[in-house]
Amino acid sequence: MNSEHSFVAERFAAQHCAALLRRAPEPAEQIGALAGLGQRLAPLLAKALGQMLGGELPVVTALAPHEQSEGELILQVGPLAANSLYASGIPGVTLLAAIEGAAVLRLVDRAYGGSGEHNGTLPEAFPLSAQLLVQRLEALLAECLTGALGQAEVRALRSSARLAELAPFPAGAKLAVLPIEVMDGAKPPWSLVLALPLAALPKLLGNIGTAAPSGTRRTGSADPAAAPFAAVPLGLTATLVDMPVSLAAIAALAPGTVLPVAIARAVPLAIGGHIIARGTIGAQDDRIALRLTQLAG
Repeated sequence: MNSEHSFVAERFAAQHCAALLRRAPEPAEQIGALAGLGQRLAPLLAKALGQMLGGELPVVTALAPHEQSEGELILQVGPLAANSLYASGIPGVTLLAAIEGAAVLRLVDRAYGGSGEHNGTLPEAFPLSAQLLVQRLEALLAECLTGALGQAEVRALRSSARLAELAPFPAGAKLAVLPIEVMDGAKPPWSLVLALPLAALPKLLGNIGTAAPSGTRRTGSADPAAAPFAAVPLGLTATLVDMPVSLAAIAALAPGTVLPVAIARAVPLAIGGHIIARGTIGAQDDRIALRLTQLAG
């Protein structure tokens, strides 16, 4: 009896795609992805707040996101705050932004030319000046959130000075909270809190912050003129004078010393030490200006 046989498979054995077998991330696992949203939102907020207040850009820092109940958030925000609910542009997903009441009153004082101080005592309700500022803050935040999310336009739905009266989320919903700290000069920092239901995170952020399947690559190049890159501040340096001076001359420097200098015909304009353009010095609106004559290749 011949027990040797040759077997040939009729078809290829089934092979399962690793990407399809990967478990979808749980909402709680995506809290970390909120950190990425905070990093994109912080420079947009800094620029917008600086323009609104007409001063130097504040330092805006997104802190670590965490899970919180609505009751805990109400206690954290306090009895008086600028609480606004926003439509995220994704069906069924809303965002809450809450700015502490003391911070709103400090911003009102700054907006009217004051030093931005507050005595710590909160009124029963916001005065009219604060209500008008809250409306400006709502529009500012909507624009910044639109840029940070890079999706459909974010718009304000409703607001209330008391978070419990706003009732932004279903009762008992667990929340994903992103605290943001704003430091304006030497004054104490104030806080802004973003929150949304934990279950809505996958809709809002998709798979942001989760590991990509092995072997996959992002195609295409990022557009530097699009959000969030467009709002990233870069320092430009125009070198008007660059001249060698002997050590003996430097050692002899004293108040009243006159150093003759000659401004170059083509002033270099650099970012991070890399020359990107050259130009000539002139004036515009009683200010020194640089007219670009050449872009670096």
